[in-house]
Amino acid sequence: MKAIRFHEFGAPHVLRYEDAPTPVTKPGEVLVRVRAAGLNPPDWYLREGYKALPPEWRPSVTFPAIPGSDVSGIVEKVADDVTAFSPGDEVFGMIRFPSFGESLGYAEYISAPASDVAAKPRHLDHIHAAAVPMSGLTAWQFLIELGHNEQNPLQSERHSPVPLAGKSVMINGAAGGVGHLALQLAKHEGARVIAVASTRHEAFLRELGADEFIDYTKTKPEDDVRDIDLVVDAVGGPTSGRFLRTIRRGGALFPIFPLGFAGHDEAADRGVTV
Repeated sequence: MKAIRFHEFGAPHVLRYEDAPTPVTKPGEVLVRVRAAGLNPPDWYLREGYKALPPEWRPSVTFPAIPGSDVSGIVEKVADDVTAFSPGDEVFGMIRFPSFGESLGYAEYISAPASDVAAKPRHLDHIHAAAVPMSGLTAWQFLIELGHNEQNPLQSERHSPVPLAGKSVMINGAAGGVGHLALQLAKHEGARVIAVASTRHEAFLRELGADEFIDYTKTKPEDDVRDIDLVVDAVGGPTSGRFLRTIRRGGALFPIFPLGFAGHDEAADRGVTV
C-alpha cells in the first residue's frame, strides 16, 4: 500500500509518501480501507518527537512511523472473532490512541481494534467523519462526560464537567476543530454561548448557534467580558490565564492545551476552577 511515513523527527519535510506493508488483521480487529484521515495536534507532536514534553515523558517511537489516529473508511475484512462489522461497512473512529506511529491512518489501509470504530453517520461524508473523532471526543469529555477514571498526568485534580443549562460560556478558538463542536454541545445543553474567533468565521459560528460573537482581531475578550460561568479556551497554552478576569467566582476555565498555564495562584484567589 501507499502511506505517509517519517523516518526521523522533524518539520513537515520529514513526511514521505512511499510504499509500506499492508497491515495484517489480528484477532479482534478490522481492516479498513481509508477514505479520509483527520489531522490533529498529536500528529505533529509525534512528528516533532514530542519536544514540548519533558524528556522523561517522551514516548519511544519506532521508525518508520505512520501518524494519523482519526480515520473514516470502508471495512475490507474482519477477523474471525469480530461479529459487529462486515466487509463493506462504512466506519469511522479514533484508532489506538495514544499510539506512537504504529501503522495509523495516513495510509491506504489501517488495521483497527473493532472497539475503536463505529458506524459512520449516514449524513456525513468520509471527509467530515474523519474530522470528528478526536475533536468531538475532546469537546464531549470537557463539557459532558469524562468517561473514564484515569488520572491526567498534566494536572493534579480530576477533571469534572460543569452543569451548562442556563449558564454563560465563552469559547476561545470557537471556529477550530474542538471549538466549533464545543459550541454546539454547549448550546445543546442550554448554555448561552459567546464565540471568540476571527472576522471571517462570524457567519459560520452564528449559524451554529452562537449568541454573541467577539472578533479577537478587533477586541480583546478579556478586556470586555465579565461574570462568565465557564471559559473553554480551545487554544490554551501560556496565555490562558488572561481569561481568569472574565470569570465569576465559582466559575471555571478549561484550557484544552494545559501546558504552560501559570495562573493557578490567581485562579485560587479568584475562586475559579481550572
